[in-house]
Amino acid sequence: MNEIFADLHVHIGRSENGKPIKITAAKSLNFANIAKECFERKGIDVVGIIDCASPYVIEDIENFLKNGEAYEIEDGGIIYKDKVCIILGSEVETTEIREDGKRGSAHNLCYFPTLKDIKGFSSEMSKHIHNITLSTQKSDLSGYDLVDIVEKYNGVLIPAHIFTPFKSYYGNCTERLERIFKEKYDKIFAVELGLSADTYIADEIRELANKNFITNSDAHSLPKIAREYNKLLVENISFKEIMKAIKMEDERKILANYGLDPKLGKYNRSFCEDCNSSIEMPPPATVCNKCGGTNITMGVYDRIEIIKDGESKSPEFRPKYNYQIPLGFMPGIGGKTIENLLANFGTEMTVLHKLSKDDLEAVLGSKQALIIDEARKGNMHIHAGGGGVYGKLQIG
Repeated sequence: MNEIFADLHVHIGRSENGKPIKITAAKSLNFANIAKECFERKGIDVVGIIDCASPYVIEDIENFLKNGEAYEIEDGGIIYKDKVCIILGSEVETTEIREDGKRGSAHNLCYFPTLKDIKGFSSEMSKHIHNITLSTQKSDLSGYDLVDIVEKYNGVLIPAHIFTPFKSYYGNCTERLERIFKEKYDKIFAVELGLSADTYIADEIRELANKNFITNSDAHSLPKIAREYNKLLVENISFKEIMKAIKMEDERKILANYGLDPKLGKYNRSFCEDCNSSIEMPPPATVCNKCGGTNITMGVYDRIEIIKDGESKSPEFRPKYNYQIPLGFMPGIGGKTIENLLANFGTEMTVLHKLSKDDLEAVLGSKQALIIDEARKGNMHIHAGGGGVYGKLQIG
C-alpha cells in the first residue's frame, strides 16, 4: 500500500485555444498546465479536474493524450509522466426544492473513470444544461435525478462544498441531505467540506456519521491547487483505487484531511452586505449589530449552528483533520520566497511535510523559516473571513 496526496477539485479557466470554461478562473488553468503544476511544484499525486465534460476540454484531453506524456489506464484515470493521475470530473449545478417550497441550488462533483465515460456524460448532460461548454452551469435536474445519470456512465457523485451559502445542499437547499436523495442516499459515499468547514463542525450533523469527508482546493488559479487536499492509502494511483479509498473498501481509506482553518474561509461567519462587515454574534443573525442592516449572507459556522442535531463526535473511521496553511497564505512568504523553496526542495508537499526548521533556515534565514514553522504548527492568530473575503493570519 502507498500513501498519496490527492486534490480532487480543480477548475479549468480556458481551453488550450483560449475558449472560456470557468469564467472566474485564471486563463493559465488549462488541462496541461494543471498536470505540470501538480507534478513539478505541488507534489500532488492525484488531481481531479472537474470541468472535463466541456467539449472544448474533451478536445484538449484527446490532444494531450497524443503527445506521449500521458496515457489512460484500465483502472481509470490519465497518468501523466508516470507520476500524476488525473481523474476526469464534472461539477454540475442542480436545482432543489427547499423545505419552505422555494428553490435552491447545489453543486455536485461527478467523477468518471475514462474519457469515453465522460464523453457520454457530456452528451447526455447537454440535454439538461443550456451551455455545456462552460463550467458548473445550471441544470434542470435535481441531485436525486443526477445520481442515476452519473452511475449510467460508471461515475460517482459527491456533493460539493456542502455548507457554503450560495451553491450547496446545506447552505442553500436543505437541512438534511437524505431529504434530497431519499432511497439513493446510500449511494452518496462522501461529501466535500469546503474551505469554511472542517470535520469537527460537520460531525454535528448526525446523518453524515457514515460518510467520508474530503477536502479539496476548489482552485481557480494554479497557485491555489492543494490549499486543501487529502492523504489516501491506496495500492496505486487510479480511479478505481481512489474510489475504493472514498468508499472504505479493501483496506483502502482516507488517512488524513488537510485544510484551512475554517475561519480562513471566505464564508465562515455571517456577513452584512450593507456595511461590509462580519457579524460575530449568536445565530441566527437577521439584523447587523453594527449598522442595523438586514441584507445578511449567512456564514457556514452560523448555518451549522442552526441545523446541527448532535454533538461533535467523529466515528472511528474518521481521519484526523489537519489545519494546513499553504505557502501562499503565510504572511511574509511571497512569490520569490516560494520559488526559492521549490528550487531547493522540489515541491510544496515536501516543504510542508518533510523539512525541519533547520532545513528551512539554511535556505531562507531564521525569520522566514520561523514563519513557515509556526504556520505548520498552527501557531498563528486568525481573523475570521466572511462575505466572500478570506480570513487573515498574523503571527503571535
